[in-house]
Amino acid sequence: MTPLRVALALLLICALAAWQVSVIPQSLMEMAVGASLVPAGVVAGLSVASAAYALSAWRGRQSDESLDPEQAALPGATGRLLGLLAGGALFMLLVAPLGFVLPATLCGMCIARAFGAPLGLKSLLICGAIAAVFWLVFARLLGVGLGPAFAPLGL
Repeated sequence: MTPLRVALALLLICALAAWQVSVIPQSLMEMAVGASLVPAGVVAGLSVASAAYALSAWRGRQSDESLDPEQAALPGATGRLLGLLAGGALFMLLVAPLGFVLPATLCGMCIARAFGAPLGLKSLLICGAIAAVFWLVFARLLGVGLGPAFAPLGL
């Protein structure tokens, strides 16, 4: 796929995302910041970056590195992809019965493994800390309904 086609695909995705942001319903509660503010900001930033990339690709300044004869997939590419998919699947399957933190930790470990990190205590502690902080920030501070942190413990 040429860089210009990639740029056009990115712009199409941004257009779809902008449409989805526009259909976010307004909250019935009186809020200073609406539910669509952050998504709109993210989509706007990605749209500007995509447009800049499209302009650069149209001018011929972007190259397709996949055509370079020295480029090859990393060893174990299929296993890496399966690790990413397994992380997402584990999270979706386990979040309801176990709460947020444990499935998010397992998901993070699968993603880290897909990027070459060894599975061990260090990965467990880092992913667990990130999952716990995300839960605390989003569920407790911002009031996002992520469910319990640890469902079996009732927390």
